[in-house]
Amino acid sequence: MVIFPESFTAAVRRGAREPFVVQTVRATVAATLSFAVATQLSSEPAPLTAPLTALLVVQVTVYSTLKTSIRRVNSVVVGVLIAIGFSAVVGLSWWSLGLIILASLTIGRFVRVEEFVQEVAISAMLILGVTKLASQAWDRVLETLIGAAVGLLFNLLFAPPVWVDTAGASIEDLARRARHLLLDISEELGRPTPVAVVAERLHEARRLDQAIAQVDAALRQAEDSLRFNPRISEGLLSRLVLRTGLDTLEICVVVIRVLARSLTDLAKRRDPGEHLFEPDVAVALEELLAHIGGAMVSFAVLVTTQVSRNAEEAEQRLAAELAAAWTCRENLAQLLLRLVQERPEDWQLHGALLAEVDRILDEMDLEHRGRRLMEELDRASVANRARFSRYAGLRRWLRGERPRAAAGAGR
Repeated sequence: MVIFPESFTAAVRRGAREPFVVQTVRATVAATLSFAVATQLSSEPAPLTAPLTALLVVQVTVYSTLKTSIRRVNSVVVGVLIAIGFSAVVGLSWWSLGLIILASLTIGRFVRVEEFVQEVAISAMLILGVTKLASQAWDRVLETLIGAAVGLLFNLLFAPPVWVDTAGASIEDLARRARHLLLDISEELGRPTPVAVVAERLHEARRLDQAIAQVDAALRQAEDSLRFNPRISEGLLSRLVLRTGLDTLEICVVVIRVLARSLTDLAKRRDPGEHLFEPDVAVALEELLAHIGGAMVSFAVLVTTQVSRNAEEAEQRLAAELAAAWTCRENLAQLLLRLVQERPEDWQLHGALLAEVDRILDEMDLEHRGRRLMEELDRASVANRARFSRYAGLRRWLRGERPRAAAGAGR
């Protein structure tokens, strides 16, 4: 019996949860099944279009699988129809091949196949070059439908994982990086700090701002994994909680960058060897930034926590950090007022510093958070009603109901 090291087994378990590993296994199984089904149903000796479609269709989430299936089938059908239309007029030559490629790429832009525009031209070229046009054309459509159906059913029967934990970890990591940056800034407030060092904190804030794109990508994957997933009963609420939470942290990160900009401008006004702030002001501002950093981490934990008990604990920690931050903010305001009286030329930067702190604290306020979440829920409900109302006339027609206007005119 082979005994694997503990580190190896841990790596395997960790890898099994990675999107790449999950996607590889799922795509392989779905493609193999689609080829087996197509072999029984298609007259082609090697119906490779079916597994190719399954490879493209089986995405990480049910939602993206359904979306890709529709686009893929649409692109193949459009390409086949174009090839049939051209074959009735011209044969295969260099100029007809160029013409069909041009027509396929142009038409593909208008039939909403998105990334499968090239597939329209590929299908048209493959069908135009065969001898038994009708048989080959519809066999290709059949294989595409088989691959798409197998891929979609595979995701419905074996629901893909929900990537909420991955997105939550990204959001919490963003908050902890912001807290670490605030602590680094606070350490340099009460001592002589060169402008280059303060400017480096500004560059770190900009890099943190750029990291939001990566977190947003992880969140979009999590949002897709919640759509149409049979495991999830409250997918809309979970999506909105995560999305609004990231939006709030994004605003806070942007404000931290502005705060670092204000401190850099303040450092440029100081003489070499001069402190950024007086010792009592530096201590007060350092304490305030520490509470703000702690509040950001607590806020991230709150929006990413699924268990109600843990959420209550995170909410209590957030409320405590915000209360302490507001107390420190009031103390800092009094100290900065005294400094402004002594050095009036700094009043703009000191006022901007307080305004930036207020903006961060207001964004993480629990009441503000609750109102924002309710507004997003209302907006999503209105959008869903509007989406379903588009098909109200079709549903009435299928039930055999008369249009309201016509019924009123008859009376």
